[in-house]
Amino acid sequence: MRVGIIGAGNMGSAFARRLGAAGHDVFITSRDVDDAKNVADAVAGNVQAVPQRELADQVDLMIAATPYAQQINAIHATGSVDGKIVVEISNPLTPDMSGLAVGHTTSAAEEVAKSVPVARVVKAFNTVFAQVLGSGSAPNAPRVQVFYAGDDDNAKSSVRALIESMGFEPVDAGPLRHARYLEPLGMLNIYFGYMAKMGTDIALSVRKISAQGDEARTGAAAREQSTKRVREEEERPPAG
Repeated sequence: MRVGIIGAGNMGSAFARRLGAAGHDVFITSRDVDDAKNVADAVAGNVQAVPQRELADQVDLMIAATPYAQQINAIHATGSVDGKIVVEISNPLTPDMSGLAVGHTTSAAEEVAKSVPVARVVKAFNTVFAQVLGSGSAPNAPRVQVFYAGDDDNAKSSVRALIESMGFEPVDAGPLRHARYLEPLGMLNIYFGYMAKMGTDIALSVRKISAQGDEARTGAAAREQSTKRVREEEERPPAG
């Protein structure tokens, strides 16, 4: 897949590293193209820097990896995004990081979608720290989950494939308006990582507990039945 990255900061750099390693053709841009070149030179894979105005023409999908306040202008600066998939990853934090500047009745993703109605916006990756995004998983660790939400099924399928190609587990979070729920989750993740001092090598996840419980109960029942058979054999009178 030909993937564009808008922004060469922590998240943009992490995306470049992960996508390049996954074998994608990656194009990265920034307001200062030299920043994008520095990232491209520092990571492996087919990653190249391009000026902002050339990005949209080069790619099938773009990742808006800038702070929310800069996203709309940054997306428009890439050229025509008519029909393009735009992955919106931000958490619209207040300047002091104490909460969200947008939420409850709308979301950063919905506001971006309003500003670029010709694009197909999908919310994703806002609950994944740059440190997790750019590094490999520890041995035997569960796959990091990436929640994604959008209104265009084809765009969501492409984002799902992208997530899987990067070694993550995609979790469909429904329509784009559910970004109103994902962004507070992103804020919670930030709280755990920084305020609660759990570190940035963490990730939120949703796991199916009932299936595991059923499996455990089935295993216990099987062990009980096996024990019962052994006892019956021991108590059975000798033949003859």
